Amino acid sequence: MSSISQPVYVPAAEPKPVSERIRRRLEAAGERYFANDNIVDYIQPAELDELQEEVSDKLREVLRSLVIDIENDHNTQDTAKRVAKMFVREVFGGRYKEQPAVTEFPNVSQLDELMIVGPITVRSACSHHLAPIIGKIWIGVLPNEDSALIGLSKYARLVEWVMSRPQIQEEAINQLADILEERMNPDGLAIVMEADHSCMQWRGVKDMDSKMVNSVMRGAFLKDASLRREFLALK
Repeated sequence: MSSISQPVYVPAAEPKPVSERIRRRLEAAGERYFANDNIVDYIQPAELDELQEEVSDKLREVLRSLVIDIENDHNTQDTAKRVAKMFVREVFGGRYKEQPAVTEFPNVSQLDELMIVGPITVRSACSHHLAPIIGKIWIGVLPNEDSALIGLSKYARLVEWVMSRPQIQEEAINQLADILEERMNPDGLAIVMEADHSCMQWRGVKDMDSKMVNSVMRGAFLKDASLRREFLALK
C-alpha cells in the first residue's frame, strides 16, 4: 500500500529590514546610493516610517556601545528616536524626498544681464564625520532669450534639497550647478559657497577661524574673465 506524502511545511521567510529591501532594489537597478545621492524613487509608501524606526533601533545600540545607560538616564532615553527622526526627515531628508516643485517662466523680456541670488544659508553635514557644515551660497546666472527663469524662493528650496544630505562641499555645489543648468539652460552659471566645517572646529585641529570657499564657473563665466570678476565683486 503506497503511502501518501504529506506536504512539507516551509516557514515564511522573515521580512528583511527595510534598509536591505531598499538596497536590493537599488542594486538590481544598477543605481548608485552614495551618501549625497537621492534615492526616493526606490522607497515605497510607508517605508520611510519603517526606515526611521530601524535607524532608531540601531542608534540605541550605538548608545549602549558608548556605555550610556539609556534605560535610566532621563536625558538619553529618547535620544535614539530623536536622532533617527533628525537624520531621516531633516538633516539628511534630501536623500529621501522628491526634488521640490520649481515653476519655470519663459524669458519674455529676453533678459541677458547678470543676475545674482544670495546669500542663501546652507546647512549640511560633512560625509566624513557627519558634523555640521554651515555657510552661505551665491548664485550667478547669465540668461539668454531661450532660458527658463525660476522664482527667487526656488533657488533656496533647491539649495536646501541638495545640501540636506551628507556632503563634501566641492561635490555639493557641482550637484546644484547640474540641476540649475538643466532647468534654466543659461549662457553662464556661477556658484560660490563659503562655509564653516565643524569637523575642523569641533574635533581634530579645532581651528575656529578656518572657512572653506569654493566655486563652480560654467559657460560664459568660465570663458569671460570680466564677467567672472563682476560676479565675484557683487556677491
